[in-house]
Amino acid sequence: MWTAAILTGGQGRRLGGVDKSALQIGAEPILDRQLAILRPLTPHILIIAADDDVVAGAGALGGLYSALVKAPTEQVLVIACDMPFISAPLLDALATAGHDVDVALPRDSQGRHPLCASYQRRVAPHLRRSIDAGILRIGDALAGLAVRELGPDELAPLNGDGKLLFNVNTPDEYETARSLA
Repeated sequence: MWTAAILTGGQGRRLGGVDKSALQIGAEPILDRQLAILRPLTPHILIIAADDDVVAGAGALGGLYSALVKAPTEQVLVIACDMPFISAPLLDALATAGHDVDVALPRDSQGRHPLCASYQRRVAPHLRRSIDAGILRIGDALAGLAVRELGPDELAPLNGDGKLLFNVNTPDEYETARSLA
């Protein structure tokens, strides 16, 4: 059993400060789309907003750390609130890959996706030390952890339409996401 943690605490600066989780993609907001995928998979769902962060001002890494500290299970699947096309098969693959490593994350042509990944709660102290040292980039904070990447070959069967890991950060990306829905 694992916990899903949706991180909604970003400031959405490139989108004029809007709440990205509330952006409408198709008939519903991104957050509702994600919840519809997650509810059949786990009874443990956390929504981590900026005011839920255990360490203020630590950005996405602070949200990740907060999710790990608050989760009721050892394994936590962390998902950014700006990913409208995540799927149950992807989450199942991450959960399976993350059983015996610290972190399991997808890697595609855009690079690693640490905000759509499986984490073990035991990495929370490591992340806290990174935060305390001022290392706030998640990629940098993962140094020294056992990370399993799901590469393009493993992702291909899960990503037939190519939009699985798409995220919405800019007005152009929002328009693209709306056209893909």
